[in-house]
Amino acid sequence: MLTPTVTLTGRPVFFPLKPQLSPPAPLPTRTNSKSYSSSMESAGADSDGREFKNPGEMWREHTGDSSLKTQWYHDGVAYWEGVEATVDGVLGGYGLVNDADVKGSESFLQTLFSDIFLDGGIGRHIVALDCGSGIGRVTKNLLIRYFNEVDLLEPVSHFLDAARESLVHENHMASETHKATNFFCIPLQEFTPNPGRYDVIWVQWCIGHLTDDDFVSFFKRAKIGLKPGGFFIVKENIAKSGFVLDKEDRSVTRSDAYFKELFTQCGLHLYKTKDQRGFPKDLFAVKMYALTTDIPKRTGKTRSKVQANRPAIIK
Repeated sequence: MLTPTVTLTGRPVFFPLKPQLSPPAPLPTRTNSKSYSSSMESAGADSDGREFKNPGEMWREHTGDSSLKTQWYHDGVAYWEGVEATVDGVLGGYGLVNDADVKGSESFLQTLFSDIFLDGGIGRHIVALDCGSGIGRVTKNLLIRYFNEVDLLEPVSHFLDAARESLVHENHMASETHKATNFFCIPLQEFTPNPGRYDVIWVQWCIGHLTDDDFVSFFKRAKIGLKPGGFFIVKENIAKSGFVLDKEDRSVTRSDAYFKELFTQCGLHLYKTKDQRGFPKDLFAVKMYALTTDIPKRTGKTRSKVQANRPAIIK
């Protein structure tokens, strides 16, 4: 098993794949708190061991006014600007998990495709948005094989340059029917998609950089970018409870309950979840969420129909 590198203070130096840091046991909730529901009143900690009673206390300290919030996002991008544009770089030194990550994501995507495209996707032009795309790792290894077009959204310019080089200039599998189309060098908190463009908006290992307010605001804006019946897919590290703040890269690892509360605030409905398997046990757990803008409608397809209805992909 790989042992992660840490500083003398115990702070993890890898993101997005980080060693587990367990926050302290939940403290009693405050009766006068109005900003967060009871499911989000769990205590948390930062990477130096500083404890917080709840997320509100942490966010007020780090992003409580406009200057602090601006600095928060500046520091997050600055961290990644110092990381090399390679698979090992964007995976925080854990490039060896790339195959397991792609395999887990593909399995999850296939189950969703069987529900989205009841006609097998025949004659459809399907489009995805890769949020926090980095060097295009997820697009190149997964999304471009399933979608006719993939747009990439990434605030770190040298990552996006590497993605463009890999997906447009070096990718011999690219064609007019399966290609990377647009490369947006814009942070999540400032992005608004074109209405009705995407069948799937993929959000992996990037939403932890957003404050709770900007998390909710992003998904509310991004809803307009989904086609009818489209999905958000969120894949993120999961804290055991509460939250863990990484002060170095300005990101927050949230618990499953914390995520679900934010999804509710976004007006999103949980359609399906799956745990990522095959990662080193000393890392945070990773979970995948499929989210819809409408209350999910379940279908009663047989297994054979599920397989028959899957759209064709590039092998």
